[in-house]
Amino acid sequence: MNSRTFGRTGWQVSAVGFGAWGIGGGQWGGADEAESMAALHTALDLGINFFDTADVYGDGLSERLIARLRRERTEPFYVATKAGRRLNPHVADGYTADNLLSFVERSLKNGATDCLDLLQLHCPPTDVYYRPEVFESLDRLVVAGKIRFYGVSVERVEEALKAIEYSNVQSVQIIFNAFRLRPSELFFEVAKRRQVGVIARVPLASGLLSGTFTPVTTFPETDHRTFNRNGAGFDRGETFSGVDYEIGLEAVERLRRLVPAGIGLAQFALQWILSFEAVSCVIPGARRPSHVEHNALAADLGPLDTQTMAAVLEIYNASIRPLVHQRW
Repeated sequence: MNSRTFGRTGWQVSAVGFGAWGIGGGQWGGADEAESMAALHTALDLGINFFDTADVYGDGLSERLIARLRRERTEPFYVATKAGRRLNPHVADGYTADNLLSFVERSLKNGATDCLDLLQLHCPPTDVYYRPEVFESLDRLVVAGKIRFYGVSVERVEEALKAIEYSNVQSVQIIFNAFRLRPSELFFEVAKRRQVGVIARVPLASGLLSGTFTPVTTFPETDHRTFNRNGAGFDRGETFSGVDYEIGLEAVERLRRLVPAGIGLAQFALQWILSFEAVSCVIPGARRPSHVEHNALAADLGPLDTQTMAAVLEIYNASIRPLVHQRW
């Protein structure tokens, strides 16, 4: 497993990490805990040392499963969690010092630890990024020894650029894949210059870029790929990267023609992301050991050639750009 430098933290993280939203069940139609634990163990077996979770994934179940992994294994690894989405309503005024402390205390308990490796604000309202007092609260949590580092998970490029104006923001988690190219235009350059870690999330566009879906594929009613296609539950960009499902399927078929023999479309999609030096880690979701094995292979494929990168951009410009580029 190849590793990459994670911003200014001093960490060397696996190029492919483990996105733990799915093992929390809930908005992915449920998950089997035994199978989830097997997937987590497989990740460590393959050299993955970066696990991304949140306090709302399965109402803390995802955090607790990773804590169990830490008890059952001796290898060191990093855990990034998130806070903020427990607010109801989820508004900027809820990002107070007291609320952040309560979220952190809950994650410390779920994670069975006395200090969180990385705490990320969980896609807060845009106005939060214009409130220095929020980031001052995070600074105090670092001084108190409750968190080692902090970062943000964002919906929009503008939010990412604003967040890294704060000197102690160590990382930005942002949607980046072959259906969401805008982060690479300006944000990557600025993040690299400021030595900010970049976590590429939703790398397979909610599975659309796995190449396994068809026009007749169905998902459970509780799965966000059913109920959130138009943003009914949360930001539409979280589901299929905001791309219309049928248009996405058509673009997938064009991408499929670019995939070299011997690998799958999902591995190709991850390889494309890792071809950008600014990316510290990509975090595809996994609920089964086979998913982890398939994802991990992408870390050793090396960057794509210039011709292939240009071909992906051509498909994006023709089919996807008008749908997403200026929205996020």
